[in-house]
Formats: sequence, C-alpha cells, structure tokens
Amino acid sequence: MTRIAVIGMGGTIAMAPSAAGGVVPAFDAAELIAAVPGLAELDLEITTCGLRSLPSPSIGFGDLVALAGAVRAEIDAGAAGVVVTHGTDTIEETALFLDLTVDTEVPVVVTGAMRAPTSAGADGPANLYAAIRVAAAPAARGLGALVVMSDEVHGARFVRKGHTSSTAAFGSPGFGPMGLLVEGEPRLRGVPRVPLTLPASPAVENLRVGLITVALGDDGELLRHAGGVCDGIVIAGLGAGHVPAAMVPAVAEFAAHVPVVLSSRTGSGSVLRQTYGYPGSERDLLDRGLVHAGFLDPAKARVLLLLLLADGAERERIVAAFEHYR
Repeated sequence: MTRIAVIGMGGTIAMAPSAAGGVVPAFDAAELIAAVPGLAELDLEITTCGLRSLPSPSIGFGDLVALAGAVRAEIDAGAAGVVVTHGTDTIEETALFLDLTVDTEVPVVVTGAMRAPTSAGADGPANLYAAIRVAAAPAARGLGALVVMSDEVHGARFVRKGHTSSTAAFGSPGFGPMGLLVEGEPRLRGVPRVPLTLPASPAVENLRVGLITVALGDDGELLRHAGGVCDGIVIAGLGAGHVPAAMVPAVAEFAAHVPVVLSSRTGSGSVLRQTYGYPGSERDLLDRGLVHAGFLDPAKARVLLLLLLADGAERERIVAAFEHYR
C-alpha cells in the first residue's frame, strides 16, 4: 500500500481556543488526520509525525533544518509522498526552503488553514485531504515542493499569501496555479523543479540577512543603522527594482562588502535589468554590484541568500543561483 507521511509543524490548522482568548496550537498531526472525511476510502497508508507545534511566525531556520531532515528521513524510509501541515504566515518561505534543500522526485506538499478547526467553515480538513491526494499523485513527482490550499496547487517558487484572512488567500502572481483539484482528483501540469539544491546547514541559524523595504522619500538611514549587523541584505525596491537617489550611496556602500540582492516590493513580476537609467534605477543598482532577484519576492530571495551564505557561496555562485529565477 502506498504510504504518505504527514509531518505536523503547528499553525492555524492545528489550533483551538485558549482560556486566555484567541486560538493557539493544540492538535497533533494524528488528530488532524482523524478529522478528515474520506481518507479511509483512499487506498493509502497514512502515517503521522508531530515535529513542532508552533504558530508559523515563531518558526525559525533551525526548525526548517529539522523539517528538511524529517522529510528526507520519511522519503528514505519509503514514503511515496510527504505532507507538511504548517501555519500560513510563513508557509511560502518554508516551501521554498524545502524546494531548495530536499532533492527528490517524491512529492513534498505543504498545506495549512486560514480558519481554525473550531471555526465555522474550517478549511483545514479539505486542504489536508487535497494535499494528501496531491502527494499520492504520480503527476506530482519531480515538481519540487508544492503548496496546496483551497483546491489549488502552487509551486514553491511562485506561491504568495495575498490576503490576511480569506480562505482564497494564496495565489501565484504572474504564473497561476500548477494545478487544481476537481472532485478530489489532482489535475496537474508539470513545471519541473529548479535544478538547484543546497544543504540545509545548521549554519543558517547563525547568519543574519536583513530585508529592507524601500518607501517614498527613503534616504537610506534605516539601512545604515541595520546593515552593519547583516551578513547579506535583500532590498525590496520600488516598482521594477528602484530606490530613491538619496538612498543610493548607502546601498552601494553595503554592496561593496556583503551580498545585496535587489527585489521588488510589488509582489508580482521580475525586477528589470536595463529599462531605466537614472540614479537609483535597476541599471544603476546592478552596475553598483547588486544581485538580481529575478521574480523571487523579497522574502523568498532572503531564504535563498541565507542558504547560499550558509554553504559558503561567493558572489559568482550567488549570482548564478539567482539566475535560475530570472
């Protein structure tokens, strides 16, 4: 019988009301599985493991290193697919981390919920059912890590949370979902995993990569105060990858000493390379040594840069890695 391993990390999908008010992590992976209708009718062996019980804002890179190890262990033990239950606030970063660190044809699917199990219209059971169906689907092999929410299948490098509370919060701006579930059946179109694998090194916990979001009138003072403690920096630039002219000296100063990646705060589309030529434009910044993030959003660019630095990558290798996402 085909075995699907479910690894619990916590999140809204596993939360219940607390005496102090609000919901908090409470249910383990086995309890979540027990609450999903229809699983018993599938010809699957489903095993569970509770790795963490955390709200996703509290998950750190040490937890992700442990998660990558747990996923690999389940695959080595014969799992035909792995499902990770996770909070939605940082689910897209975890998915990219797994995409980069778990080199396998076996489907690795991350899912969660926007509504807690005790809420009216809780979406967790449906999302978990869909994620298990995708993890068991032969067509999901070789696609890299996936996020399944609201009957949509998204690639780790594309997916983004775009709403604070809607059950349809997730999308892949500019690309769309890689597949859908129709009557519980996965309908997938293949987009192969990016051919880049990095170790899930514990060294990632000891590095600090800052994410600086640029705003109107920014003069770079925040970057000057924060940049000195960073091993690398991601700039979430305006529009197609721009900063105010007053900010350019600070950006150039740090780019001369640590990797600085240029991304866009817009949430969709790639940073440009050669359209604009004024001080602070993408051409100006790239000429000053910034690394082009391609279509990776700032949060994902930070995950990739952290993993590269943890592996001792120098500038040439960092640039080549980001070129996979152009």
